[in-house]
Amino acid sequence: MSEMNPYTPPESPAAGTAAAKAGNFIAGGRAVDAGRGWEWIASGFALFKKQPGIWILMVIVVLLCSILISLVPVIGGLANMLLLQVFAGGIMLGCRALDSGENFEVGHVFAGFKQNTSNLVVLGLLALVAWVIILIPAMLIMGGGSFLAIMRGGADLASFAAVGLSFVLAVLVVLSLSIPLYMALWFAPALVVFHELKPVEAMKASFSACLKNAIPFLLYSVILLALSMIAAIPFGLGFLVLVPVMVASIYTAYRDIFFAG
Repeated sequence: MSEMNPYTPPESPAAGTAAAKAGNFIAGGRAVDAGRGWEWIASGFALFKKQPGIWILMVIVVLLCSILISLVPVIGGLANMLLLQVFAGGIMLGCRALDSGENFEVGHVFAGFKQNTSNLVVLGLLALVAWVIILIPAMLIMGGGSFLAIMRGGADLASFAAVGLSFVLAVLVVLSLSIPLYMALWFAPALVVFHELKPVEAMKASFSACLKNAIPFLLYSVILLALSMIAAIPFGLGFLVLVPVMVASIYTAYRDIFFAG
């Protein structure tokens, strides 16, 4: 796929400032102002408002697919982690279509199975391996039996009390190690499907872009945390809006960071 940038400025003022206009692709991303963290979310909401029904249906379809895949014995959970990046790549293609004035369709969820599929699957495999590596210290801290019981959801209050501070320490270790992984994966599906970067190259570029924009991402994370608390109030139904907005904001942040106007 060639590096075409068929972008048009978003309709809302916030969207207009959040995402750079079409321009030269910046391989490692560029640093942007701290306030862009909020504007990425505003831009994502602008994309959501164009076809809210399809966005909500997309969330439901992905959730149902994830549940069905998880039902497969032994490999279901692993398959979910592998295919997450494939779904993400397809949704990024849908975001670009919507941003370009085209229709966003539920079929875009599966577009990653038709385009750059192998690279997206490898990206998912790298993410899976990284998670295994991240969880190893937690297992060592807590002990294999207690850790696996909690991971399977079979632990009771007595089990949590038994591991005590080791559980808290394990959680902190996992959280600290997962941040670099999230940074490496945040923009990787978009870089794979839009620019045909190899998985490792895409992860390096994504990590570099996130590192350069630590302050905007800090603001972005705080705002999303606050919105998540609000979304959880009406029986969690608010996530039907917040999840699409967050996904769309990944695209608008990508467009802002990786293109110079």
